[in-house]
This record gives sequence, structure tokens and C-alpha cells, in this order.
Amino acid sequence: MSSRVAITGIGVVSNAGLGTEAFWNSLICGVPEHGFHVKDFDPLPYFDGNAKEARRSDRFAQFALAAAHEATSQAGDFLDDPTLAGSWVGTGVGGLSTLETQVSVFTEKGPRRVSPFLVPMMMANAASASISMKYGLQGPCETTVTACAAGTHSIGRAAELIRNGKMKVMVTGGAEAAMTPVGSQGFTNMTATSSTGISRPFDKERDGFLQSEGAGVLVLEEWDYAESRGAIILAEFLGAGSTADAHHITAPAPGGNGAVRCMQAAISDAGLLPSDITHINAHGTSTPLNDAAEAEAISKVFGASRPAVTGSKSVTGHSLGAAGAIEAVAVILSILNKTIPPTHGTTMVDPEIKDLNLVTSNPIDWEPGPTLSNSFGFGGHNGTIVIGPVPSNNA
Repeated sequence: MSSRVAITGIGVVSNAGLGTEAFWNSLICGVPEHGFHVKDFDPLPYFDGNAKEARRSDRFAQFALAAAHEATSQAGDFLDDPTLAGSWVGTGVGGLSTLETQVSVFTEKGPRRVSPFLVPMMMANAASASISMKYGLQGPCETTVTACAAGTHSIGRAAELIRNGKMKVMVTGGAEAAMTPVGSQGFTNMTATSSTGISRPFDKERDGFLQSEGAGVLVLEEWDYAESRGAIILAEFLGAGSTADAHHITAPAPGGNGAVRCMQAAISDAGLLPSDITHINAHGTSTPLNDAAEAEAISKVFGASRPAVTGSKSVTGHSLGAAGAIEAVAVILSILNKTIPPTHGTTMVDPEIKDLNLVTSNPIDWEPGPTLSNSFGFGGHNGTIVIGPVPSNNA
């Protein structure tokens, strides 16, 4: 019998807010005036004021440490046995800012001026390694790199270690800081980004995503262990699914086939039926093909049960490998606040999209139940997790 997984801490760094309180406020109120960059971020507090150490960490790893600080502070003293605690933080790109900067140094100043910290700063596992070292986590320290599904996949894999009895605690999530000149231009030239500057998932006028950055981190614990130490349990991790489209490097499979199988796998892993799902935090990138495929997939899986759907990227933009983790935090906050935020940028749901119960205009009150969070990435990577409220007999 697999162990239950408790969620005891959450942390977020996002354009929509530094910390869960500001983040939730933006999910309710809409896109911040400063747009989709993380504004006024100071990494020094997360390096104990050591400016040299902060400079030796790429922005995406700095974000991860900041989100981990909030999540672990909320979870409390979980480090009973450091060998049974690990980190698993995903990313889509890793230290792109460091790479771009050092390529310029190489070109303008010569090879001897390239930083000896280039490789440890740019490597995709830097965020997970930094968290492991910061908190003394001696269990697995791993990184999933599956494009826009990386954060969701990381949470699912971390939970699996606890469910299988291999770990008591995992600090997990995703981090990204790829809003660099070259990185952003690549998405622009791909014609994947919005020319209107509006993220509006499933809207008739949607024309692409808006790139963003940030990190989301969760503390997962074996349920009995969390209870034994008196931790406050925020929500329960219930299940995960992972599939591949095996179709195209950027376009989704026709009819959302991969997404259908992924959602079905996650629901089955949670021991639930589609009719048990009451809310879906959609991948909802605001691109024509992806939104259409996801909406069709949701219709195929859920049919007449029509759970409420919301698109967080209308506020947060698309933070690539961090998106799934940031959206997992959004789901947990929705559960705790008994409220589903609206999909802010969407004013007219595409008439070609059928049977999608999209929450628009205003937040809605909600009796929390099992919730899906979807992430579908370039390369055909699909990830879905199921998170539910703490059962009433445990509350």
C-alpha cells in the first residue's frame, strides 16, 4: 500500500507577486501593472546577505531558493533524518542568462575572461542542488527538464518517492528565468508570443502566450510523518500522470490525444473517476493550437460533468518550466481560500471550443474538491497532477 502525501509548505516567486499572499491577490485582481517580469527581486536574503554567493547563482536558481525559503518556513522543522529528505526542482531552460552573458564576455573580452562559474551557474540542476545544499537534504537531488511540463513532472516524481516509502520529505517544484534578449527573441521569431500583449486563454481572439519567469516550490511529506510532528497540512497530493504525444516538436497531437491519456492516467493514479474532479487549472497558454487541443481533451475526458476550468496564465504569463509548479501553488491557494480565480484576459470564449466550463470575469465560491493541474510542453511532454483538500476527518 502506497503512503499518502501531505503538502505542508508552499512558496512562490512570480510576476504576480513575491510570496503567496501577493500572488493570490493578483490571481483575484488581475495582471500587475508591471507586466510579466518579476519586479524588485532581491536575492541577498536567500544567501544570508552574501553578495558573492548570490552573484554565483543564476537568476532561475535564486528564484528557486526564494520560493523554497517561503515553503520550508511554512512547513517548519521537517528535517528529522536528512537522508530521507530530498529535492527535485525542474526547469525548461536553466541558466540561460548566465550563458548569454558569458558568450558576450567571450566575444568582447576573450576566452580567459569567461567566468569559471559558467557551468555550475548555467546547469539545469543548479536550482535543485542549491536547495539541497541550503537545507542539508541528503536524499535524491534531481532535476526534470521537460520544457513547460517540468514543474508538474517534478512534483509528480517527488511525490512518487514518498508514496513508495523511499523518502519522508521532498522539496519540489520548478524555476525559470529565460526572459533574456536571445531567449525572448526565439519565442517571438517562432510566432508563439502574443502581438497584442494580452494573455487570454481559450478566447476567440487569443494570439499567443506572454513569456514570464519565476518559481514555485512545495514541501511534500509522508502523511503520517507530517502528522507525527504536528505539521499543518495544507492539501493532499493525490496522483500524477505523464504521457508523450510522439507527434511534433511544438504542436500538440490532433484531438489532444496525449493530453487525454495524461489526464486519465492522473485520475486513475489518484483512485478517482472523472466525475470526482471539481476544478481544472488548465495549461491554457493562449495559443490557438494548444488551447483548442486542451479544450477538446477536457471535453473528451469529462463529458457532461464539466468541472470548473481556470487559466492562471492569464495573470502569470507562461513561465515555461516553472509554470506547473506555480500553478500547483495556485491550486492549493484556491483550496485554502475556497475560491476559484477567473481567467482574466478572456472576454469571449472561442465558439469553436465546446463544453468548456471556463471561469471568466469574476472569481467563484467553491467547495474544494479534487483538482487537476495540467502542463503540456514542447516535444510532446504531458504532465498532470491531482491535488485535493485535507479530508474533513483530518481537518
